[in-house]
Amino acid sequence: MKRFLATCLILVGGLVLCNILYDFLDQILNGFMREWIEQKFIYTDWIALGDAYVDGYYTKSINWPNLKRTLFIGLLVLVAVVIVLVRTVSILYASRQTKTALREAGRMIDDYMRHDREALEVFPSGYEEISLRIVEIKADMQRSAQMLREEANRKNDLITYLAHDLKTPLTSVIGYLSLCDEAPDMPAAQRAKYVHITLDKALRLEKLIGEFFEITRYNLQTIVLEKETVNLSFLLEQMVDEFYPLLSEHGNTIRLETEPELSGGLTLYADGEKLARVFNNILKNAISYSYPGTEIDLECKRAENSVQIAISNHGRTIPPHKLETIFEKFFRLDDARATNTGGAGLGLAIAKEIVTLHGGAITAKSEDEVTSFQVKLPLRT
Repeated sequence: MKRFLATCLILVGGLVLCNILYDFLDQILNGFMREWIEQKFIYTDWIALGDAYVDGYYTKSINWPNLKRTLFIGLLVLVAVVIVLVRTVSILYASRQTKTALREAGRMIDDYMRHDREALEVFPSGYEEISLRIVEIKADMQRSAQMLREEANRKNDLITYLAHDLKTPLTSVIGYLSLCDEAPDMPAAQRAKYVHITLDKALRLEKLIGEFFEITRYNLQTIVLEKETVNLSFLLEQMVDEFYPLLSEHGNTIRLETEPELSGGLTLYADGEKLARVFNNILKNAISYSYPGTEIDLECKRAENSVQIAISNHGRTIPPHKLETIFEKFFRLDDARATNTGGAGLGLAIAKEIVTLHGGAITAKSEDEVTSFQVKLPLRT
């Protein structure tokens, strides 16, 4: 109804405007309109009856070619004006409707995001696509918030455990040093025993403090890649050599296997230092949770446009529900604290972040007492 009334007003206004214009040209300008029409579209001829210069009369006739040409041009101009006016009105109307719809959609989105209401209660018919997208966004935000809360809880629990665990070795260090100080004539064998225990507790204390620093450093740093050409084959061989003392301590060995064509060296365009940290974290994890006397497999092979590295160890099978969260920050297996094998729970999270920054992917699987980590990195093109 409103649109019909607006159209009628526009038509009436156009007619009134044309009438005013005509009166202005014909009346106020002393017949300008009539004179222009006579000059433009009417022929005036003299019809002689006798003497050509005395007897006769004037006749007037329409200049049809000129009239048709003028009407055609006028029609074109009128059509152009109408098109421009209609287009302008439609744009203005659409803009107004769009602003109104956006304001209404914004109000509904704000209502839905702020309150615990169903989408059907907030979004009426016609807003199905918006409601579906907003439901997805809200669900993603809730999942992210839940993950952040769980991460913060794990972090707080870890700090609480570390703070508590610091007291035990520190108390032992102070106790045994006090005994040595109070009994200067203590037998050498007993003193050596106390010194050994004190050193062991001090090393444990150093490890716990290192975990505190690791947590702080992770929160403060932003990982930035400095890419260059890296010989991945040489990097992996170097990593195996560096882990020899730790492997010997746990009674493990590493079997490095590469495809024959990779023995000469497989090059990547990557940050070698960061990749070394990835493999360092994974290998430490593999050694910590391996059965004594078992072999750790390190395989490297080329795929179509990538290289795949698999690190497998023999140890307790990780339950599926824990395997899903193994790359989350501050995640540690339940027995990590009891066996002193767990760190701050950041090693695998950092490894995943570095691999992702390289455009790769890292996954894990665990079954039949074999846990395997697969790292996929793109080749340099």
